[in-house]
Amino acid sequence: MTTARTAFPPPHSLVVRARRLAHEVLAPRAEEVDQEGIPASSIEAVKRSGLLGVSAPVEYGGSAAPAAVARETAEILAGACCSTWFVQTQHHTPVATLATCELPVQERLLGPLARGELLSGVAYAQLRAYPRRPVRVTREGDGWRFDGTVPWYTGWGLNDVMLLAGVTDADEVLLAFTEAREQPGLRPSPPMRLAALTAARTVSLELDGLWLSDDSVALRAPYSVWAAGDRPKSTNASPAVFGVAAAALDLLDGDPDSEEAARALRARLDEVRRQAYALADHPVPSERIAERLACRTRAYDVMRAATTAAVVAGGGRSMDLGSRAQRLSREGMFLLVQGQTAEVRAAHLRSLSR
Repeated sequence: MTTARTAFPPPHSLVVRARRLAHEVLAPRAEEVDQEGIPASSIEAVKRSGLLGVSAPVEYGGSAAPAAVARETAEILAGACCSTWFVQTQHHTPVATLATCELPVQERLLGPLARGELLSGVAYAQLRAYPRRPVRVTREGDGWRFDGTVPWYTGWGLNDVMLLAGVTDADEVLLAFTEAREQPGLRPSPPMRLAALTAARTVSLELDGLWLSDDSVALRAPYSVWAAGDRPKSTNASPAVFGVAAAALDLLDGDPDSEEAARALRARLDEVRRQAYALADHPVPSERIAERLACRTRAYDVMRAATTAAVVAGGGRSMDLGSRAQRLSREGMFLLVQGQTAEVRAAHLRSLSR
């Protein structure tokens, strides 16, 4: 008697490439990268992988892959080396912005970014401080003047270009591209030393009269319009949370003392991942915000339990800076605050008080 087997579709080619990149390049170097920084060779490998164009239009050299593929590749990269994932994940916001802008800058940059010829960073988290304006933009001639401070910019010395954001006196958001280098009106701080992801080369940027021409502008819109589109992004759980949690649980494999904990945590992880992605795929991003926030905090809880289990299973070895369990635990701590808004922070603190 022949038993019928369920046929599963083969993985998307980008998922295959992500697994190969993770297995051959990122994971073997992750502890070294954590302590010494991301080498140029890792960035070149990311550029060659095709993953920088995962969601970019096909006509510009991208793959226009489904959201599920983009999430899975993000999980794989984050679980292998969260620092490298964090640098490359900045790139996808500039690509998405260019894909819809229909301005001269699109023809100049979208192709090179989609094909991985250039790597972009993004300096726009300061927009979420509104009505404060950490970066002010004023009209000057046939261009725009930027003044103020970007508190966080990731990938300095690794990125080729950056998407820079500010707010005008008319309460408009303005996003424009410039080269990711020191230049008149733009000065970086030394790279920050952080508890996690120091390797991602995060700096602050001082802007004192940086001038960018009209043809560098990718978006100009009322702040209320920009904020309405931005809000749902921060309420969804990041795929990186699931990638780091899964990597931590993989460390428990083969340890008889950890089998029960690993089994229970994998079940919880699978369930919250399924719920999170169902919400992310909801056709109206601005709906079910309370559910999204609750699911995001549950994802944090599972990730924290998984990384804690890896540290406990490792015992005293987990205190060594070369410990993979410790690195994943610190990366998990970083993800607790990455992309955090006042709304996300309040929801997370409420969940911790129960």
